[in-house]
Amino acid sequence: MFQEQGAISRCQRQACWFMMAYFLLLASPSKGFLPNFWSKVLTLSLDSHTHQYITEQAILNITTEVLRGTTKHKEDHAEEEARLGRSFWRAMKEVSISNANMDFMMSTKFNPVYHFDAEAIDDSILMLRRFWTQIVLSVRAKEYESARFTLGQLLHTLQDFYSHSNWVEMGKKSIYLHLLQPEEPAVPVAKENTPTCVDCFTPTCRNNLLPALANPQGNAHLLTTGYDSYSKKPKGKCSHGGIMDRSQYLSARGGINKDSTSPLFSPHHYLHMEAAKMATNATLSLLRDLKDTVGPEVFLKLFRVKQVPALVFVMDTTGSMFEEITAARLRAHSIIQNRANGTEHPGTFLLVPFHDPGFGPVYEADDPNQFMEFLENLMALGGGDEPEMSLSAIQLALTHSPPLSEIFVFTDASAKDDYLFDAVKALALEKQSKITFLLTEDPSHTTRVRRKRRSKDSLSPDRFALYSSLSSLSGGMTIFTTNSDIHRVSAVVEDNIAVNKVTLLHVKSDQELMPRHSFRVDSSVKKVTIHVTGTMTECILTSPSAQTQFLLRDQGPMAEVEYFQGLYRISLSPPVQPGQWHLQAMSNDHITFNVIADSSVDFLYYFASAPNETHPGLSRVEGCPVAGETRVFIVLTTKLHL
Repeated sequence: MFQEQGAISRCQRQACWFMMAYFLLLASPSKGFLPNFWSKVLTLSLDSHTHQYITEQAILNITTEVLRGTTKHKEDHAEEEARLGRSFWRAMKEVSISNANMDFMMSTKFNPVYHFDAEAIDDSILMLRRFWTQIVLSVRAKEYESARFTLGQLLHTLQDFYSHSNWVEMGKKSIYLHLLQPEEPAVPVAKENTPTCVDCFTPTCRNNLLPALANPQGNAHLLTTGYDSYSKKPKGKCSHGGIMDRSQYLSARGGINKDSTSPLFSPHHYLHMEAAKMATNATLSLLRDLKDTVGPEVFLKLFRVKQVPALVFVMDTTGSMFEEITAARLRAHSIIQNRANGTEHPGTFLLVPFHDPGFGPVYEADDPNQFMEFLENLMALGGGDEPEMSLSAIQLALTHSPPLSEIFVFTDASAKDDYLFDAVKALALEKQSKITFLLTEDPSHTTRVRRKRRSKDSLSPDRFALYSSLSSLSGGMTIFTTNSDIHRVSAVVEDNIAVNKVTLLHVKSDQELMPRHSFRVDSSVKKVTIHVTGTMTECILTSPSAQTQFLLRDQGPMAEVEYFQGLYRISLSPPVQPGQWHLQAMSNDHITFNVIADSSVDFLYYFASAPNETHPGLSRVEGCPVAGETRVFIVLTTKLHL
């Protein structure tokens, strides 16, 4: 299941803002099928098929079709969708957002070639074929994120052909194969001096195409597309049309677009469903061709079907790191063994070593055995002082890992390249990846023995503050432990990258007297684990039925506690009671609570901006919103199978 909801931030009067936005967008021209769900809302045409809907339904249908062909076990449709996995919904959304953004990006929204406008049909066809080549090359190079981005662009242009051209009005009952297959017959395009439309003076335009361009019996023989306000329209040519297109007032008046079911925006609104059906069939055909070209297994990788979270290790390889490297090997082996027993794809494995002055290279593998070889070949050598190139290695890991990754950094040294902090932070937030630091060093030590030789240099007690900031901002943790406890503490790796893992609470608690933190559990939640970093002097857990347990004094009945140096691992006893749970803790220092669980429900999110000059709808905003500007917060919920 996939649902979309929105919440508007920094706007006290949401209804007022909505009406203002609606009337503002009436002043500017529209292009293409409506881009996304919000376009339907803003244009009051809720039965319209958008680029988003056409794209996502087609991807879902073909992916389940491919999955059905690669598995012996037959499932009903709902169960198939649920088993696609969380990463699939994210990958599918990347394609549909890339598609919709063609109507919002400055580099594409005014260019008729990207939208089959202004009779630039031959150039648009060449663009489609270039997109196709780029997609295939990217997939074969395993650059799946780039391939998904280009696929969204291609599908937008392909779908616009059926909405903006007269293909439907010509009486055609099948898709135009020549668009992507040069060997198929081509239909000639109307010349620049050939009139294509007659005047239409009503919002709904019927029979405004000339006979050579519209014939229900399929005898029409010329292709045309509409002109809009941003292209020079010759006399007698068709306009795109609709109240947002100023070219509709030039001869020939009216328009031919089939973007929506609303006569205010689409003069040929009565043909919208036919155009949408044709665009859907073209999208399905292209996805099947892509599957046949790259192979079904690679096709499923492109859409990250049943992909578990990537296992990403950033490893300090200097001389004092023998225990940490050993712990990483053992933990990775345990994870790989557990994944081998599951039905999901083993996932992606990345390893980025660093020391001083070097970092990298990136060791990436889909084969778990190859990843274990990388780890086995790591040697703890050299070193002798602080700091090291840790942020450079983390940046490299973020760049090469997929979105929503969990990145684990093993080190006992601070960052030499602290100038990269803002860049690493921005990249982590963009990819929505979490960074957890496992540090085998006491930050209060200002002089120490390291790398088998003594350093008399003074070390700042705040030298790990950048790590704490990065982990807090990204939703990870910073754990200070010891060499003797590092293997047991590394259990957080296995806890956090399990399939269907969600975060119920992540909060850094200040040094206050027993602050109270809450998290909610519902029927979809199983196997709740609480990680607490730091050192507590008291911790009280309260259930929804007001039962309490002093976690540092008692074991059970509500939870069991494991303590390692720097980390408390608290497991709620099953079955977990639904409702609001509360945590209170006392500490002499900052502590971090991270509550995770298995759940069939999760969500994705992004920020979007309000209407622009070319199309109603909401455009995704990359990065964090700017203070003082109105932004819409989009929440996408997913329902998975457990």
